[in-house]
Amino acid sequence: MKTLKSFVAGKWTDGVGKSITLLNPTTEEPIAETAAGGNIDFATALAHARQTGGVALREMTFAQRGEICKALSKLIQSHRDELIGLAIQNGGNTRGDAKFDIDGASGTLFAYGEVGVSLGENKLIVDGESTQLTRSVRFFGQHIFTPREGVAVHINAFNFPAWNFCEKMACALTAGAPVIEKPATATTLVAHRIVELMVESKILPEGALTLIVGSTGDLLDRLNSQDSLAFTGSSDTAAMLRANKNLIAQNVRINLETDSLNVAMLGADVEPGSEAWNMFVADVARDMTQKTGQKCTAIRRVMVSSDQLDRVKEDLVERLSIIKVGDPSREEVTMGPLATAQQLKDVRDGIARLAGESTAIFGGGGTIDPIGGTKGKGFFVSPVLFQTRDAKSAQAVHAHEVFGPVATLIPYAGAADAIAQVRKGGGGLVASVYSDDRQFLGEVALGIAPWNGRLLLGSSKISGHAVGPGTVLPQLIHGGPGRAGGGEELGAARGLNFYLQRTAIAGDKPILEALFKKS
Repeated sequence: MKTLKSFVAGKWTDGVGKSITLLNPTTEEPIAETAAGGNIDFATALAHARQTGGVALREMTFAQRGEICKALSKLIQSHRDELIGLAIQNGGNTRGDAKFDIDGASGTLFAYGEVGVSLGENKLIVDGESTQLTRSVRFFGQHIFTPREGVAVHINAFNFPAWNFCEKMACALTAGAPVIEKPATATTLVAHRIVELMVESKILPEGALTLIVGSTGDLLDRLNSQDSLAFTGSSDTAAMLRANKNLIAQNVRINLETDSLNVAMLGADVEPGSEAWNMFVADVARDMTQKTGQKCTAIRRVMVSSDQLDRVKEDLVERLSIIKVGDPSREEVTMGPLATAQQLKDVRDGIARLAGESTAIFGGGGTIDPIGGTKGKGFFVSPVLFQTRDAKSAQAVHAHEVFGPVATLIPYAGAADAIAQVRKGGGGLVASVYSDDRQFLGEVALGIAPWNGRLLLGSSKISGHAVGPGTVLPQLIHGGPGRAGGGEELGAARGLNFYLQRTAIAGDKPILEALFKKS
């Protein structure tokens, strides 16, 4: 059984303390182990990252760092099948779900390689045009972005061990920041292998990449004002991070992505069987069940007009009925288990909570006999589709995210009511609205945009052309207000800003033009 180590200051380091065993969520068999406690001198780790990795990265241009990201993307692609196998083994992913994670990781790295190359052989970014500050035609101001001199600490979620890791890393490396990656321990096998490959390849300069397996110890207490922290995970953990005294005292930059009760809304104008209707049904069914619903962008609330309710139920139940749950290594299986025993407990508890105000119209309590499974083993759950018994009084559906293949149908009466229902979720990562009625789309989009980081406006014209709302695209921002954490990642070059310092420089116009001329 493999023992997973941390990679710190250029060396693989054993952990200490009680051992943690990683399980195959299909069979519950042990597949790897690591130590819960760290054996890491974080003062040394940070110094090495800042002084060795950071200096080396900042000496490069954006284009050079972009080429590094492209090389890392190709490295992952060249080991794609191996990584897919690990994702099936450690994450309970089907092959399709594993490819979604691995290809998302390599694709995002490549996209940021392109961003870096587009910024050229420069070490700074000129932000906008220079501005005349007084009546003098010589006294001007110019904003610029330069790399900060700290480290980027990334605490990543269990559900996307490759993509979540690489999307953060891509932005940071392109901006010139060395990274300290902390994957979720239970599903760290994929991320650990990617780091092994990166270390072996020597693509990155020394000190640019640190991997922490197990406890972060006193790492956060040692960060300073040039460092940054990006976190994906639960709102409870995010609240603890926000309250860290050192992060507050040092004004460490923090980006958080937490819970999200994402919405899919069907316009009353959409006819059953139309392209927009079919797009809506397909997106809901897929984003309920892909990765066994363990996606921060999964659809949790399904909003339809009262007149459409019966037909939508019929079509969604038909779609969900063909989902085959079981051993993800089997070709016929289309949905595997949840990642851990704790996730299974949380999902069952969440189903029970929703059942207090909603009726299950598919999947009951989530119990299922998996295909190819061993009786009594594995963290399996059925897709579950609820319908609120009273949409006006329902509260749990707008307050509690069940992080599994679970969604709830909510009828609405008109655009104003639909907007109000979306707002009850307290802020989300993504919402999707399906309609060919431009007036309805415009009213709803403006009404819910302040409550969401991203909107998909689905219509018959883009049916068959658009990716679903559950796919995070490197060209668009990922994050959202309120419950979703208030953070923002990706968005092409926008994703670099978190790791850069914007500075206003005032002076003689010819000097500014000479120093900060746009290339």
